[in-house]
Amino acid sequence: MAYSIEDYKFDVAEFFPRYIFDMITDIRVKSREIVKDEAQSRKRRKNIAGKDGKLTILAADHPARRIAKSGDEPLIMGDRLSYLGRLLRVITSPEFDGIMGTPDIIEDLFIVNHLVKADGGPSFLDEKVMLGCMNRGGLSGVVFEMDDRFTAFTAESIKELGLDGSKIMLRLEVNSSESGKTIMYCANAVNECTKAGVTTFLEPLPVEKTDDGYKILKNVEDMVKIVGVASALGGTSMNTWLKIPYCDNYEVVAGATSLPMLMLGGSSKGNPTPTITEFVNGMKAGNTIRGALVGRNVHHPGKDDPRAAALAINGVVHQGFSVDEAVDHLMESRGKDMDDLTRYIRPA
Repeated sequence: MAYSIEDYKFDVAEFFPRYIFDMITDIRVKSREIVKDEAQSRKRRKNIAGKDGKLTILAADHPARRIAKSGDEPLIMGDRLSYLGRLLRVITSPEFDGIMGTPDIIEDLFIVNHLVKADGGPSFLDEKVMLGCMNRGGLSGVVFEMDDRFTAFTAESIKELGLDGSKIMLRLEVNSSESGKTIMYCANAVNECTKAGVTTFLEPLPVEKTDDGYKILKNVEDMVKIVGVASALGGTSMNTWLKIPYCDNYEVVAGATSLPMLMLGGSSKGNPTPTITEFVNGMKAGNTIRGALVGRNVHHPGKDDPRAAALAINGVVHQGFSVDEAVDHLMESRGKDMDDLTRYIRPA
């Protein structure tokens, strides 16, 4: 079945109304200990990748790098109620594996989880894979963008919150000496995470500077070379996963390392079919490809339901969906269980 949106439009306020968002701030003011309590009581997976060795992870670290645009809307990710509501729409699904975010996002999720449990609901964070984003200092559009310092989670704070891993990013611009600093930050972070017993998800990206900012070089030659660099960072690679964008000849990229890799999603396109097609092809590229880490194309899929988009990708990764099966599943899942939060969290 061909993808169709027709007159459907996801209403984030129906799923995540203002009164719940306001409760988060109240707890931040009056009951900060709730985050630590929730983190300590969360049931964690014994194995990050689960029984089939595959993962679907939602990326939620864009605003911290000065990125608010998705699609044609320049500030849509700057609306924290909308942004958080879309993340919750995905992560409250029992099927989707997990989320990666900055401290503010992860702490908001713990607070909402507390609110659900306080009224008799289940913990939606139990058994989820939760990753803490570490380096966000390479702010988009600033002169020091390639000097990507570690300004968010630390290995120690990730361990203290009982998260399941870290996420770090290495953007390599061959004409920028600032990339040389970033590669050392990343190597040191891998070592720090290893000492803390934290799994690292490393995102190496070859980029070039253009008039419109830094553009990812999505070609097989640059991807293979940076996979080789990333695989060797730190004193051991046994705790490292890679996150690599899809490109043509992806089987060559998949064969450039023995480390497990997640495919990256890229920007929002409105119609999810091209992204789904990339993931379907990517999952066939080799045994090193172990799932997907998706962002704007899932939590901001045009007018569509973020959970429906997420479950389509989840089906590709875990159930081997074809493109048609994934698109069908997306449209069948659209708009279901919109009361997952409001059935438990009611106005004060």
